[in-house]
Amino acid sequence: MAKQRSPPPSHLLLLLLIVLVTCPYPPHVRANCNFQGRSDDRGPNSKVKGMFVFGSSLVDNGNNNFLDNMAKANYSPYGIDFPLGPSGRFTNGRNVVDLLGEYLALPSLIPPFNDPSTKGLKVVHGVDFASGGSGILDDTGSIVGQVTSLSQQIRNFEESTLPELEAQVGCRSGELLPDNYVFLVGAGSNDYTYNYYLSANANLTLQSFTANLISSLSLQLQKLHGLGGRKFVLLAINPIGCSPSAKARVPTSIGCVQVLNRAVRLFNVELKSLVDDLNAKLPDSRFIVVNSYKIVRDIIKNPASKGFNDSTTPCCEVLSFAEGGNGVLCKTGGRACANRSSHVFFDGLHPTEAVNVQIATKAFLSARRTEVYPINVKRLAEA
Repeated sequence: MAKQRSPPPSHLLLLLLIVLVTCPYPPHVRANCNFQGRSDDRGPNSKVKGMFVFGSSLVDNGNNNFLDNMAKANYSPYGIDFPLGPSGRFTNGRNVVDLLGEYLALPSLIPPFNDPSTKGLKVVHGVDFASGGSGILDDTGSIVGQVTSLSQQIRNFEESTLPELEAQVGCRSGELLPDNYVFLVGAGSNDYTYNYYLSANANLTLQSFTANLISSLSLQLQKLHGLGGRKFVLLAINPIGCSPSAKARVPTSIGCVQVLNRAVRLFNVELKSLVDDLNAKLPDSRFIVVNSYKIVRDIIKNPASKGFNDSTTPCCEVLSFAEGGNGVLCKTGGRACANRSSHVFFDGLHPTEAVNVQIATKAFLSARRTEVYPINVKRLAEA
């Protein structure tokens, strides 16, 4: 019998190219993304490995520090109770992102995308893309200067972070993202305060503007789904009409500024409907909404029952309208109240760490569908 000949070298090369194109990673790596040696000390039973964050100031971990705008919180008294001091977080201590990260047992704080050091191993457990003053719409926030819109945040994730993450962990997004990462999105309030209620939008009805917001957000969420995201936490808009800055703008208002609260309630109702629509349209995913409007509003209505005694005034000295400010941000180096855990608002808009603790705790553990719908973050993480 004649000896069987080996394939000519050209055939071997063709076969190798086919293997590389159709299976860029070895089978054992593709089936089990390599998180070993990635500062992950949470044990083998921890399903969620990280979190990607998109939105505005309530979830900004310091991205605006690197942008040319007026919406910054990288100075005292911001961060007065944060271990790292002023970091760009718009509160006295931890924000909702930090607290949910603790509940998810993530091994480190989520770093801001704009920090040049956020690369390599630092992206493995998530990245924060949020930008204070930004919105769902691309033109929101220009009044405060350079901000990163939600659509640009998603592009930053797709074009920069995702390829680096795939290289670090050793597998493609389709295998990497669905089980291992939570996508948190908190945006929309600035689209009303820094967009709709400007004179340029006076010809739009509130309903049509809100419908446009929800439609835009739906497309952006579907974009993240197309990139591999499957576990989504959406934050409702807080009752911004009850903030000290809103009430300072309308001093004749009795209680909260209802025109603002009506707008965000409309958005929040549509956001819940969007969650139902996306869960039906994308059955391989889970979308939930945290009703932070109700959580914060319940505190404001009866602060003593929740451990607070001041739900109307900011804890820090705020740069007023008369002083050239917008009634929102703390004065640089200004005073902060001593009893910060009893205040609802740290500055003219943003809640204290104590309020953020209540939002994050209910988001993670609450069984009330009026607070988190349709399931809580703990069940989402375990799914």
